Amino acid sequence: MKKKLQSLIVCPVCKGQLVYRSRRRELVCKTDRLAFPVRHGVPVLLLSDARHLSE
Repeated sequence: MKKKLQSLIVCPVCKGQLVYRSRRRELVCKTDRLAFPVRHGVPVLLLSDARHLSE
């Protein structure tokens, strides 16, 4: 994912910063403990597609 795009995208829930995990191809919100998938280079920021991170 391009750095400029990553700096513009925020969490749709809390509007906080997202961290890109290239190995899993997902954007992670550490505050809400949600992981949003990146499919074909496009972030999918739908809460229904987000994965809850375990403790």
